[in-house]
Amino acid sequence: MKNILVIGAGRSAISLIKYLLDTAEQKSWHVIIADYCLETAKKAIGNHKNCTVRKLNININEERIELIKLSDIVVSMLPAHMHYLVAKDCVSFKKNMVTASYVSEDILSLDQDAKKSNIILLNEMGLDPGIDHMSAMKVIKEIQSNKGKIITFKSFCGGLIHPDFDNNPWNYKFTWNPRNVVLAGQGTAQYLESGLLKCIPYTKLFKKTEKITILDAGDFEAYANRDSNSYIDAYGLEGVENLMRGTLRKKGYCDAWNVFVQLGMTDDTYNLNYKNLTNRKFINTFLPENNLSVEEKLCHEFNFTSESIIFKKLKWLGIFDDTPVLNGNVSPAKILEDILKDKWKLEKNDKDMVVMQHYFEYMQSDQLKKLTSSLVVYGDTPKYTAMAKTVGLPVAIAVELILENKIKLKGVQIPTIEEVYIPILNMLENFGISFVEESV
Repeated sequence: MKNILVIGAGRSAISLIKYLLDTAEQKSWHVIIADYCLETAKKAIGNHKNCTVRKLNININEERIELIKLSDIVVSMLPAHMHYLVAKDCVSFKKNMVTASYVSEDILSLDQDAKKSNIILLNEMGLDPGIDHMSAMKVIKEIQSNKGKIITFKSFCGGLIHPDFDNNPWNYKFTWNPRNVVLAGQGTAQYLESGLLKCIPYTKLFKKTEKITILDAGDFEAYANRDSNSYIDAYGLEGVENLMRGTLRKKGYCDAWNVFVQLGMTDDTYNLNYKNLTNRKFINTFLPENNLSVEEKLCHEFNFTSESIIFKKLKWLGIFDDTPVLNGNVSPAKILEDILKDKWKLEKNDKDMVVMQHYFEYMQSDQLKKLTSSLVVYGDTPKYTAMAKTVGLPVAIAVELILENKIKLKGVQIPTIEEVYIPILNMLENFGISFVEESV
């Protein structure tokens, strides 16, 4: 019997755990679910006979090492900065490992040692990164194998609310970590346009967006992610002239979010030591002091009126209310997150949606051709969300293929190699995760 250790049983691990448990008896697997909160782990498994739960403090070496030694493969669903603790033990004890997070410099430094230990540290196996890599590589290889020369590649992804439950003026609810949403885009976005390097500083990011239409899911706007150009080598796109990766939101979101960015309310680099803080006092902190009301000052600062769509979005959030908000020595970004978490939370019966689109322009037989490859996935229930499916299922399938020796790669890897992405994409289709290709 093979032992699979899953560290972390939060929302994103739900579909991963279900897949492993549904398959465990047939494949002779035993699944160990370890989490800092034992109750969270218990809720994730029910009473499955092929599973046990363990309380784990990842920072206690003895606890972590004991569980890793028991395992044949380890899945880390921890916050990204904690993966290295697990990965170095997997190298030491020759255990394969899968994560859904980006490869960090620390993880990458383990590549040669992982190869010497004859194991794989497979990263970026979720949605974005993960399904984006695999689906893009499939089309890229098909174009290149037919002697096509890719000129433009753009890739956009977003986690949003299901259209049937889209009932607020922002057309957005949290389907992922709220903190990541508040901090999204910070840094400088880099991409290629007409063969030239282009940069967008964070302060301009949400004003420079692209308009995207995805199947029957509607119209979206996309803002650029940090460093699109790092994917030239990873995707084999040498000579590409236009390259951008970005995040999707519904139309109108970015203009309103840009108000928070310009005011400095998304800043996480310093703390405000407040007592008796309210929403209204918080936003007034970032506005000039004069005889105008907070509402009037904001309108004047950004040159819109109280009848504008942007103002109505902001007012709906309750930022002008005297509602008590997070106090103490905390950053502006943390206070903003606290304000948003109630207004943008998923309600009891809400479902979510994941959208993704790749756009290609390529030359083939002296003709310019255009192609989109699009994905729309809806959540099944408030628990089994589209986000949980698209993050967790690729991880689970990768675990299965590694245990069955169908993925034989060693060292630090991401899923840009056919040995990984072809079987996983094929298996994902069984769960309704499939792309629609259209010539434009």
